[in-house]
Amino acid sequence: MKISVFAVLLAAGSTFVAHFSEGWEGEQSAPALPYVYTEWKQFTVEDGLPNDHIFAVAVDGPHVWVGTENGLARLDKRTGEIRSWNEEDGLPWRVVSSLAVQEKTGDIWLGLFGGGLARFSGGRFDHWHQLNSGLVNDVVYGVAVEGDNLWVATTAGANRFNTVTGEGAIYTEKNAPMEEIWNYAVTYNDGLVYIGVWGSGVLEFNTAKETWNVYVDPDGEMEIDLYRDDGLVHVITTGVSYIDRILWVGSYFGGSRYDGRHWRGYYAHECGLPSDFINSVQGRSGNEAWYGTDKGLGVVTDFDSDTWITYTMIPETHSGKAVVSRGTEVLTTIEMEANLPDNYALWTKLDGNDVGSGRPRDWPGESVPGTTRVSKLGLLGRRAQKMRGRIHETSSRLLLGSDDVLSDGPGTRERREQAGAACYRDRRSGRRRGPREDQRRRPL
Repeated sequence: MKISVFAVLLAAGSTFVAHFSEGWEGEQSAPALPYVYTEWKQFTVEDGLPNDHIFAVAVDGPHVWVGTENGLARLDKRTGEIRSWNEEDGLPWRVVSSLAVQEKTGDIWLGLFGGGLARFSGGRFDHWHQLNSGLVNDVVYGVAVEGDNLWVATTAGANRFNTVTGEGAIYTEKNAPMEEIWNYAVTYNDGLVYIGVWGSGVLEFNTAKETWNVYVDPDGEMEIDLYRDDGLVHVITTGVSYIDRILWVGSYFGGSRYDGRHWRGYYAHECGLPSDFINSVQGRSGNEAWYGTDKGLGVVTDFDSDTWITYTMIPETHSGKAVVSRGTEVLTTIEMEANLPDNYALWTKLDGNDVGSGRPRDWPGESVPGTTRVSKLGLLGRRAQKMRGRIHETSSRLLLGSDDVLSDGPGTRERREQAGAACYRDRRSGRRRGPREDQRRRPL
């Protein structure tokens, strides 16, 4: 049996999708080196996107939904055609910051940055916001489907809506273990909801028992990780992913992995992370996770051997490279005509196993023309990459979304770290307050 995987990732400056063959089952238990994506095809407004600033991606069978700064788009994987919707077409708010597919109904849920929540069903948009519903805030960062329920992460807490009965609940510092209420990310799997909270670590909600658990950095030090692998590397949490009973976490100060008993922290100086400034994380399995950072993509491809691939774009030439490493040892570096359109990876998302994509596999890789400020939709083509005596065929489509407004420009990282410092200084002094509004990370 041949296993195929379709992956979708979102980054700040572009979007790229990956459907790749992992080899024949039984042929070899684990490859000596991981698979590397080497050819890319990119899409922009010239191809039909409503905007080049991409904030969210979701996969629904043959379709890829893309949330942008100025509307919603749908890419047909079979034909490559793109259709878009904006406010003139009924979209309630132009900035789509998050997406989720409700498989039971086929509905597409849209988190709107400043516009609340929307549902696209049967060709029609329905709209919920603070004035017509119990939505706690109209600035939505994440949405996740839990059966008939929808979780919404906002800048002032979280909501849980029952999409059948219309009933819902609001979770803030008053009824949930939040020291801060800026909910940055939300995910659901296997009966557990995980919420990444800016300044409060990770909250776990057991849907069967309706009880909370909270994960923080136990040493209580905000400026440094005093004791190694005792918990989260930091409480300023930006991404969460739960798969195979493994929790992957991203923060502005490094990454974490938790297996229910043991924690493992990741830092750029000792692994394949391009930067400790992590915007998102998506686990493919308990052994593999994709971290989107402000300096590229870092992929831990095998937890046990600490094997990584680091994807970056070279700004001077717009060409790309992939560095394969094990711990701090570089095993090989692969140069390619192009890869990421921008090194600021805002979001990552994977779509499990896709046994056949039906996507044309003969598209050549393309360099990104013009300026380094690019936010595009890119598609990986196919390339046979010879690594340690074996040919691993990559016919993957890796979807990456990005926002060049949040580019890694001068002072960007420093401003983010100052915002974090302001938050935990306040917390240590007993005042529960987040960063100033103009310091928070925004899609706009």
